Amino acid sequence: MKIFTIGYEATTMADFIAALKSAGVERVIDVRALPLSRRPGFSKNVLAASLKDAGIDYAHLRHLGTPKEGRDAAKRGDVATLTRVYEAQLGLPEAQAEAARMRVLAEDKPSALLCYEREPGHCHRTLLLAEEGEGAEVVDLYP
Repeated sequence: MKIFTIGYEATTMADFIAALKSAGVERVIDVRALPLSRRPGFSKNVLAASLKDAGIDYAHLRHLGTPKEGRDAAKRGDVATLTRVYEAQLGLPEAQAEAARMRVLAEDKPSALLCYEREPGHCHRTLLLAEEGEGAEVVDLYP
């Protein structure tokens, strides 16, 4: 199984969708706890509509998102705190259920995990796949 990751930091919706289409992604799995954005077009409802218009499915798995303390740590570049907070999040039953759903969705059709950060090393999506993406080939997209 191949799982893509993508961040929308410093990109446009057109470039974002172009990167997804170029890679053959058919579903975006939003792993933000709060699917809101100050970047135009990247809040949940508008994003889902834009993806639908492009022929790409959308799923939101909020329990795979990072709690506030982890998001704040990521903004500061504090990877140690982000890792600690996110590992605790992944241990929750609701996160485990959504991790199982993520794997099913990704096996069903080519999927990309979505979060804000452009660089996957600064984002919880890398931690998520390290913990829950066993056997998956991970491909990071850069719109």
